[in-house]
Amino acid sequence: MNFKEVVEQFKQKRILVIGDVMIDAYLRGNVNRVSPEAPVPIVSLQKEEDRLGGAANVAINLVSMGASAIICSVIGKDTSGDKMVELLEEYSISSEGLVFSSDRQTTVKTRVIGNNQHLLRIDSEQTNDINSIEENELISKVEEILKTNIDAIIFEDYNKGVLTEKVIREIIELANSKNIVTAVDPKSKNFFAYKNVTLFKPNLKELKEGVGMNFSFSDIEKFENAVNQLETKLGNSISFVTLSEHGVFIKDAVYQYYIPAHIRNIADVSGAGDTVISLATLCLTAGLPIKEIAGIANLAGGLVCEKSGVVSIDKDLLIEEVGLGLSY
Repeated sequence: MNFKEVVEQFKQKRILVIGDVMIDAYLRGNVNRVSPEAPVPIVSLQKEEDRLGGAANVAINLVSMGASAIICSVIGKDTSGDKMVELLEEYSISSEGLVFSSDRQTTVKTRVIGNNQHLLRIDSEQTNDINSIEENELISKVEEILKTNIDAIIFEDYNKGVLTEKVIREIIELANSKNIVTAVDPKSKNFFAYKNVTLFKPNLKELKEGVGMNFSFSDIEKFENAVNQLETKLGNSISFVTLSEHGVFIKDAVYQYYIPAHIRNIADVSGAGDTVISLATLCLTAGLPIKEIAGIANLAGGLVCEKSGVVSIDKDLLIEEVGLGLSY
């Protein structure tokens, strides 16, 4: 089966994305002078733009590959929350798993761009854990959605408080009871809460911090020992470690592979991890071997790094690149 046929299978996949969603807002303009009030540039505003970020960007990548995506998260009952729903509708992403809370603020990251240079970022957010009422409501939403046909669950953790230990534990138990694939893009806070998942995808820094080891990637013995320690604590089926310029590493109970990075003109690494977890999960649901899962996800992550800003994968471009002969 070639990759184009695999992508055709993606159209039948329904993926649940659980985690921290946010709006990436951009204020763009020109800078021609400095303020007389303070030594700061004056931006003559020309364009305002709102994009989906965080776990919602994972959902965009899934939709870009032809799959159906459902977002489960907790956001505020505020104007930014309304905007979030509008943006999800624009991308045909289901918002049926959203919990709206009057005690919560919708995360917005506003970037000020002047003369194509990033001048300032303003974060409007809450990072404390969601409360017990919000936890129970979110878990109930997921439980209802899992009564329908769901092929996989992606946990997308940005340390903004949605993925608490209780939410993680109970949803993994639900998924495993229904034999649903689970994939995790973790952060440090609840690193070892994701026990018994299918695929766990830290980057090298997260792996070292998680197991409490300090080593360079060139020390292969220590690196593989760290992965073994991770698997002993988590009981996950597949470990998938992104290694930046060194490519990726993937391992299951039988095989392990190092996939080198492809030579790219890197413009921006933002959002690459979202693309990698999306493609890895879709390939996993399609039954591909782990070497192909890692190779395709690695290639997809490299492709989005060639574009500025957080962008989703271009399905046709990925099919073309894989067709040219993927080196894995």
